[in-house]
Amino acid sequence: MQHTYLKQLSYICRMRTFIIILLYIVPVALVIIPLYLGERYGKHSLKKSGDIKEGPIGSIVGASFALLAFLLAFTFQIVESRYGARKELVLKESGEIRTAYYLAGLIPDSLKKPARQFLKEYVDIRLSTFNDPSQVPFLLKRSSEIIDELWTSAEYLNTIDRSSEAYSLFASSVISVSDTFHERKIVALNYKIPNAILVILSIITIFCMLLLGYQIGVSGKISFLLNLFLALIFGVVIWLILVLDRPELGVAKINQQPLIDLQIELNSK
Repeated sequence: MQHTYLKQLSYICRMRTFIIILLYIVPVALVIIPLYLGERYGKHSLKKSGDIKEGPIGSIVGASFALLAFLLAFTFQIVESRYGARKELVLKESGEIRTAYYLAGLIPDSLKKPARQFLKEYVDIRLSTFNDPSQVPFLLKRSSEIIDELWTSAEYLNTIDRSSEAYSLFASSVISVSDTFHERKIVALNYKIPNAILVILSIITIFCMLLLGYQIGVSGKISFLLNLFLALIFGVVIWLILVLDRPELGVAKINQQPLIDLQIELNSK
């Protein structure tokens, strides 16, 4: 059983590494191939025409790259805001779990101990999944089960005494934990850069590099090394955007210190 799990984990790690590398290779290819083709065509045009004025070409290239820079900045703003939102949700969730844990002390002992144990487990599986992303399906399933158990207790308390403020506060804290859980799940797993933006970014990149390559070709100053450096630099920028948009790859991890501190605090009680 453990051997099978280790094989699955190894396969997942290899696939994740392959995807991370692929997310860098593709943007590099989107730069260097159009650059090469543009240079070839520019060089061919120069030989055929003899003399080509670079002024109008430079203006078009400049305008195209200004548009590309704007789209890159716009796309980066999207992923950076979502990355920031994920960080805020970690802090928010740790505070709500702590609140629910303390408010569980106001309910009867028969429900208090299980509720606090559930909340401790809730924190534990979150941190274990952070270190092992292959456990995400288990995290989602078990977290939903824990929230259901806590809400069942809150419903039972409500049938005992609807006027109890302590029971009402506990129920509200459970709702807050549930809301933040679903918010984190949606933001992390469902909110991605729209495919339309990625397609448009790719198309604009290809045309910009074709134009730049053409300008370099008609100038007669072709340098593969410079083209490679441009492709590598551009690839890093796109790669950063893509990995920030995909937290499941484990590259741009969110600092879990609020949950780590909470785990230590709860285990010490």
